Amino acid sequence: MPPMSFLGVVTKAGFMKKTATVTVSRWVIEKKTGKRISRSKKFLVHDARDQLRVEDLVLIRNCPPISARKRFMLEKVVRSPETERDLAHAPAVEPPPASSTMTATP
Repeated sequence: MPPMSFLGVVTKAGFMKKTATVTVSRWVIEKKTGKRISRSKKFLVHDARDQLRVEDLVLIRNCPPISARKRFMLEKVVRSPETERDLAHAPAVEPPPASSTMTATP
């Protein structure tokens, strides 16, 4: 199988050990009408550290079969709403005050 990688959204996590369901969506032009329609497919992804949460945006890559339906591994977590929320609520760190050494000229 040629190397493939997809960008998708985690739709189900925490129900199976070390496994998450990722939905990959793409746009397709319908031949008859020429309209764009959305197509999606669900993949079972191996998550060795159980770090994925619902709504995470992830990059997955194909691998040799891990189980009967698991053919992809987690490559990278691109964006996680949970960590973004934690960063937004973290106290803002103020930069140290800059010392001004301006001299007055007459």
